[in-house]
Amino acid sequence: MAGDIPDGLAIESLWAIEADYASDAAERRPAVRLEHLTRIGRLMEAGTMVLAGAYADMSGSLLVVRAADEAAALAIVRDDVYARAGVWTGFRVRAIGVVSRAG
Repeated sequence: MAGDIPDGLAIESLWAIEADYASDAAERRPAVRLEHLTRIGRLMEAGTMVLAGAYADMSGSLLVVRAADEAAALAIVRDDVYARAGVWTGFRVRAIGVVSRAG
């Protein structure tokens, strides 16, 4: 399989997590958003969080994380204030291969 990746590219195994918003997320979110974003920033600095953002329609968030396995990826989002405060109500986790420049 490694032979089918062009020179200069690499594929990293990551975890994509879709977090569903509660029906009242717009009301719940402002009180905890600063804490949530501060944590996201720390996880990005540590290299754990690759991408994080909310869908414009307020249906949920998409996060991409580096984690050893699905359970570890879920632990990252379940430990977030959005999960504890009920902004996020459920998660879907999938392994993905992210293409990047090698080196």
